[in-house]
Amino acid sequence: MKSKKNSHTHLPLSDVRPKKNLGQHFLTDLSIAQRIAGTLDVAPGLPVLEVGPGMGVLTQYLLDKDLRVVELDAESVSYLKLHYPSSLDRRIIEADFLKMDLRQLFEGKPFALIGNYPYNISSQIFFRVVDHKDIIPLCSGMIQKEVAQRLAALPGSKDYGVLTVLIQVWYDVEYLFTVGNEVFNPPPKVQSAVIRLRRNDCESLPCSEKDFRTLVKNAFSMRRKTLRNALRALIHEWKPDEADAILSESLFDQRAEQLSLQQFIDLTVRLRS
Repeated sequence: MKSKKNSHTHLPLSDVRPKKNLGQHFLTDLSIAQRIAGTLDVAPGLPVLEVGPGMGVLTQYLLDKDLRVVELDAESVSYLKLHYPSSLDRRIIEADFLKMDLRQLFEGKPFALIGNYPYNISSQIFFRVVDHKDIIPLCSGMIQKEVAQRLAALPGSKDYGVLTVLIQVWYDVEYLFTVGNEVFNPPPKVQSAVIRLRRNDCESLPCSEKDFRTLVKNAFSMRRKTLRNALRALIHEWKPDEADAILSESLFDQRAEQLSLQQFIDLTVRLRS
């Protein structure tokens, strides 16, 4: 009885060969795919772009939406066209998500992003989301657990870093649930997790976004050292006449992971005013 049940809850594994260079780990458990699709229920009616649909395990639960799927792997594209000829007709975009023009999708209207994201480019995907925060109010999907923990981290934790700060300034992050590696083909060496990002109320920063990113990246560049060491060169560049006085302040006794989002913003404003 058990094997019969499994045949209904898992996809066949042999249709498309997972490619290591594309970071492909195909989800085989349909119940998890259905739960991931359900993460979009908070924004009904929003158009949806799925990244890396593979063999359509998640796609099948999104077909009732205004959906596009972007897939770089030609073998996966062929599989989708063969198995979803009518429902995915003209909805497949054969392209690299990291290079495509997202503002041309859905006539420039806001859309939700979802996917079982390729593990080797997941951080790059989230930085693209930030770059398009005005048209991506919602982003959810599955990534490696380590990256999910970094996205959702709080100040003071070992997971709190550059990605955390640059994402959380614009998005509220929810760590939804953990997924073991046994439901993938091939099984990844790490655990996975499903997350959801929702745009918060921050519409703009009181400083240049470029300066903010520069300061955050420099602050975490020497993670185990104090901000005084990590930011010394940058502060001398930005405030040459006041650098020594600024660096003597007690704030710079702390490490980057101890600063809140607001403190990073305030510090950028101060150093660039």
